[in-house]
Amino acid sequence: MKSKYREVTPAAVILGIFQGIIMTAAFVYAGLKLGFSLGGSTIAAIMGFAVLKGLLGKGSIVENNINQTIASGINTTGAGVIFTLPVLLLMGKQFKIMPMILAAFAGSIMGIVVIIPLRKQMIDLERLRFPSGTAVAAILTSPGAGITRALLLIIGFIFSMSAVMSIKMGLIAKEVPLGIWLGLPVYTQTAIAISLMNIGAGLLTGKNGLPFALGGCLAYWIMAPTAVMTGWISQNGLPATELTEAIYMTMIRPLGIGMLIGGAIMGVIKAFPLVKAAIKTIQNAARSGFGGQEELHIQYIYLGIGVSFIILLVSILWGAKGISLPIAFLLSVIGTFWIGLAGLIVAECTGITDISPLSGLALIAVTLMLALSHNNITASVFIGLAVCVAIGQCADMMQDLKTGFLVGGKPIYQQIAQICVAWIGPLVSIGVVLLLWKGIGFGPGTDLPAPQAAALQAMIEGIVGGKAPLHHYLSGSILGGLLSTLPLGGLGVLVGLGMYLPFSITLGYGLGCVINMGIEKLTSSRFIEKYIVPLAAGFIVGEALTELIYSVIHILGSI
Repeated sequence: MKSKYREVTPAAVILGIFQGIIMTAAFVYAGLKLGFSLGGSTIAAIMGFAVLKGLLGKGSIVENNINQTIASGINTTGAGVIFTLPVLLLMGKQFKIMPMILAAFAGSIMGIVVIIPLRKQMIDLERLRFPSGTAVAAILTSPGAGITRALLLIIGFIFSMSAVMSIKMGLIAKEVPLGIWLGLPVYTQTAIAISLMNIGAGLLTGKNGLPFALGGCLAYWIMAPTAVMTGWISQNGLPATELTEAIYMTMIRPLGIGMLIGGAIMGVIKAFPLVKAAIKTIQNAARSGFGGQEELHIQYIYLGIGVSFIILLVSILWGAKGISLPIAFLLSVIGTFWIGLAGLIVAECTGITDISPLSGLALIAVTLMLALSHNNITASVFIGLAVCVAIGQCADMMQDLKTGFLVGGKPIYQQIAQICVAWIGPLVSIGVVLLLWKGIGFGPGTDLPAPQAAALQAMIEGIVGGKAPLHHYLSGSILGGLLSTLPLGGLGVLVGLGMYLPFSITLGYGLGCVINMGIEKLTSSRFIEKYIVPLAAGFIVGEALTELIYSVIHILGSI
């Protein structure tokens, strides 16, 4: 069936690939700093109108939809990479780059194909909202505001770039020391990082991001003072900085990790009823040929899963020392099964609340793989990488299909487009991680704390070394699980993440959330969508790309 509108065109494909590469690079940096990933569909849709409609004068709504599908499909793989790959670097593990790329590529393809059969169930039948997908559809269907949004994005970019350069030149400080001004103890960590990226992320999220900020407040304004005043953590004449580190390492970080795991496990439990419906949907698809000309045929779904499984198996055998074929095969089988289950959970969570328990599910996957592989860290991280990339793709594919459903795009075009570019994201994101590691470094105590990878590192070292703070993990898991039973999906994951992220970042993010809520109260949600969202996106991309350019210059200067 031929569409009467321009849909899959060279301009849309090339623009989508270009934007996807740029956003992948920017969001890898942002993820290493903020501790969570950001979606690129909004930015791609805004710039799509500026280029396709403004410059070329030919862009249609469904053509721009293909552009944003390709761009977000590329950039979404960065989340899986930054949550897992840095672990091997932080632990000083030697690994081969090509097998790592293959593992990420396998996860990217598998994540797309395993979720496609559930499109009709989640979008046509359950009518899940998929907030990000719905928001992008609203942008695509209001082309008249496209140029205004693009200009605001550029303005935000310039402001953010200027702030970064001012810090680099020593004109302004990196943090505002609110705690010192207020006379608070150092261990409360009360400071706000001078980062428009942090504030921009909060501006994009609004009230839904407040639990994340409240997690940091709970950790440093309630738990830390309580631990010191009650003697749970003895001061013993420790300097303020050492006391702060002791509170974080022995209490806050393990509790936060436990909450991530507990929240993710509760997500699995809550998703059990969906598994039955999902299996039935796939069985019906196999009998009916699956969607005719509107969807990929079920045979291609099976082919994609099979090829991805083989690539994953090869990557483990090639890249992990001391792993036998039977163990590698077992890891690949369990990893593939977990991708299907976790992808379903993440797609359902994002369909309802836009909140993804991706990091918690990755923690569970790596823990399971450590047990099955007899503590082979490299093999476990390879599987964790594939799982993380895959479930990120599951959520993104379903968000994009929701957008297409609302604007009249053909599902099969989006599905094929995202599969065709699935290899680009892993290449770019892994390259950027290695570039940043060599250029400026990252990890706890740096400007790029890589909190998700640091949490995974702590858990791996605790399990392998037999010194895991199990009581903190257990109590955190119980609390995270209980929070995740509340109507706001993913609450335990959000609070847990906010607990172990540097508080100066969390406060800046929370400030952005509060500003968003205040502006919306004074104006409207329409005003937020039209003016604040593109400005905030510019804040994020501006800081990230400026820091990346600075890293490249630093590397070139040291050669």
